[in-house]
Amino acid sequence: MLSFKKAGTNDIPLIRELTFQIWPVTYKSILSPQQMEYMLERMYSVPSLEHQMRTLEHRFIIGCYMEEPAAFASYSPQSREAGIYRLHKIYILPSMQGKGAGREIINHITDEILQDGATILELNVNRFNNAKSFYEKMGFEVYRTEDKDIGNGYFMNDYVMRRQL
Repeated sequence: MLSFKKAGTNDIPLIRELTFQIWPVTYKSILSPQQMEYMLERMYSVPSLEHQMRTLEHRFIIGCYMEEPAAFASYSPQSREAGIYRLHKIYILPSMQGKGAGREIINHITDEILQDGATILELNVNRFNNAKSFYEKMGFEVYRTEDKDIGNGYFMNDYVMRRQL
């Protein structure tokens, strides 16, 4: 069972450490090493994470197993539509995957956002990521597909998935 703590800018080094343990395993069959390096710099550099926390007001949490950091996630209200929240990130150490940690994180976030009046939780998942089946088990459904140009000739080819709360 995970315990959760809110994360702030002082937790950025830990978030980066977890990211660099998780991403290479998670995306090795989906992204080229060059695209992975580009995306890590774009989304997980210290300035980028500070921007997400301070300017975009993404809420970050860290999940700990037996007091050891094992996962992190971020979420926020979607700016375009009231009641819709976006799960921006959910990452779990490979050694903890398949043990219910993802379910615990999503349930924790759902409990938090329901208090704020959320009615829908939305996320993006790469169309080649096996996590799609996990999200479907959690009640998410494909809402649309999206191909987002992230620069340098790279695209994020995703499903946008939604779950009614």
